[in-house]
Amino acid sequence: MQGVLDLPPEQVEAGAERILARERDLTDAQRLEMTKAALAVLTDPQFSAVFGPGSRPEVAIAGRANGLPENLAISGRVDRLVVSAERVLVVDYKTNRPAPSTIDKADRSYLVQMAVYVAVLREVFPGRNIEAALVWTDGPKLMPVPNDLVAKTLEGMKGH
Repeated sequence: MQGVLDLPPEQVEAGAERILARERDLTDAQRLEMTKAALAVLTDPQFSAVFGPGSRPEVAIAGRANGLPENLAISGRVDRLVVSAERVLVVDYKTNRPAPSTIDKADRSYLVQMAVYVAVLREVFPGRNIEAALVWTDGPKLMPVPNDLVAKTLEGMKGH
């Protein structure tokens, strides 16, 4: 089935409406609210890289990495991955309500998850800048995970 993001921009709203029409438990008002929220994210410049050219949904990721505990290997899917010649952006969606006001108030498990993704992607894409971000559906808002926080989180994992 074709996803909404695969449609030409002028057809995205109608595509979202078609998808939500299948959700029989929703009222028309809820469908409208959800469509507006989704379109707000898709048209917001801060999210353009996440949903723009070169971005891919549900990308498999697996492996180990230097700097991670020796027995740690991951195998899973990242919500979005954006790959360019210079950089890689890994994004995960979070549904917490309310969303934290700043990244340092995010649940530690989310920071560990993103730091591990960054470490593994550094092995896969050597020489590229690897960045991580969380998209909070409450808001919605994009919250980058700064490189220094990734490094601090990885350092805190040593010995575990």
